Amino acid sequence: MSGFTRLSPRPPSSAVPQGPEGAPPASAAPATDLGERLARTLDYDGVFAIVREAVRRTLHLDRPGLGLGLSSLPPTVGAYWPVTGNLIVLNEGLVTAMRSHAKSTLEFNAFVYVVLAHEYLHSLGYLGEPEVRRATAWVTRTAFGAEHLATSLAEGDLWRLYPFLQEAPGGDGRSVRVVRGFDRESTSSYIR
Repeated sequence: MSGFTRLSPRPPSSAVPQGPEGAPPASAAPATDLGERLARTLDYDGVFAIVREAVRRTLHLDRPGLGLGLSSLPPTVGAYWPVTGNLIVLNEGLVTAMRSHAKSTLEFNAFVYVVLAHEYLHSLGYLGEPEVRRATAWVTRTAFGAEHLATSLAEGDLWRLYPFLQEAPGGDGRSVRVVRGFDRESTSSYIR
């Protein structure tokens, strides 16, 4: 379990709904502050801070010290996290396509949130794709509520919701550009 902090025992897999129809526990009121923050103009670190907070509030898990890289990946890949690694690699072509098509700051940030949350949950031990998709949807629904745009994106298929993503410029991922100032929350005391 090195590399992340488990603040409480991991919920059983049955605690994560099997799909969009699964609702969070009645006691889990959505945090409107996260929704309001996601609607603001944010950089990658700002969106990731919301991801970490949503995961902390819902799953009581945390993993500090992750980095972010941007790379030209095939348009069918939103991002990846190499198992045991400390760098999430985000598909720069998809981000660029979404930035030009998003109708609002919230829509763009919700897209980035869902992709980063998916990879962050991988880094916390949710390795299987079906498991991490359910966990992403559950965390998002619990943190933002059923009616929030981020929840719709987390419970849907981004490539079906945004067909233009399939036409985004892609590449082979050979080059990765590291984003400076990412995850400042966990590194600000020793990295400037």
